[in-house]
Amino acid sequence: MSKTIRIGTRDSALALWQAKTVQQQLKALNFKTELIPIKSEGDLNLNQPLYEMGITGIFTKSLDVALLNNKIDIAVHSMKDVPTSLPEGIIESAVLKRHSNKDVLVYNNLEFLEKPNETIGTGSLRRRAQWLNKYPLHITEDLRGNVLTRLSKLEKNRWGGAIFALAGLERINALPKNHIVLDWMIPAPAQGAMLIVTKKEDVFSYNATHHLNHNETEICIQIERAFLKTLEGGCTAPIGASAEIKNNHIVFKGVLLALDGSRKIEINQSIDPNSYSGFGEKCANHILENGGKELMTEIKQNLS
Repeated sequence: MSKTIRIGTRDSALALWQAKTVQQQLKALNFKTELIPIKSEGDLNLNQPLYEMGITGIFTKSLDVALLNNKIDIAVHSMKDVPTSLPEGIIESAVLKRHSNKDVLVYNNLEFLEKPNETIGTGSLRRRAQWLNKYPLHITEDLRGNVLTRLSKLEKNRWGGAIFALAGLERINALPKNHIVLDWMIPAPAQGAMLIVTKKEDVFSYNATHHLNHNETEICIQIERAFLKTLEGGCTAPIGASAEIKNNHIVFKGVLLALDGSRKIEINQSIDPNSYSGFGEKCANHILENGGKELMTEIKQNLS
């Protein structure tokens, strides 16, 4: 175990927390490590909505390049940012145990929920569409930046509120008291999960990090990402997916919405954990066969 594993990470507070968590777990297994922070394109450009930037891989590309150029040995990602198809030569080595996958509303004053023309901040098409589906008289405002930057923008602009991932806020101890968990909002596929990737030929780094893999989380994430991939949404469509293992069953919820939230196609299914292969694809095909195909065509046309 003489090799030092170079851990690539974005340099935001949340990304560094995730990388340090991996570092600590590897240290507990007696592996030597070094953190290598790297800027991503998504972090550098905060003035343009993500869907206008060609989102797929916008937060992972810089780390992929560093990995393939041998500047780092592993990369740690928020798994919801990772494209459903990894670059050639890069493989998943571990999915860590998932934290909460819930979204939360951080608000300035909850009275805004009952008023028309109030503003909600979010940079996510999924969150925007689900919010407008429930609150069609509200206005959404693009909100970009790391967690702390977005919290600051919310306070400065005095919007009604803004939507965040619960896991991200809790991980860096930034969850304000003025929040409510949005139990009705279906999260992004893989939200709350962390992924470690390595080069395909790097057996040492793969074996070291694979010790950290959490099997139940990996199964649920596979289902969610298969659902996303089959819908061909990438990160550019309002798609939500949540798989959980409850009472010896995998319970799955999936949704596809119009960009303005005016239409919603949902699925709720459960299956035996021993039969999960192909389950995500099956749920996605149900969506596609019930109006989803036409809706996806419309979404892609509106975003092009």
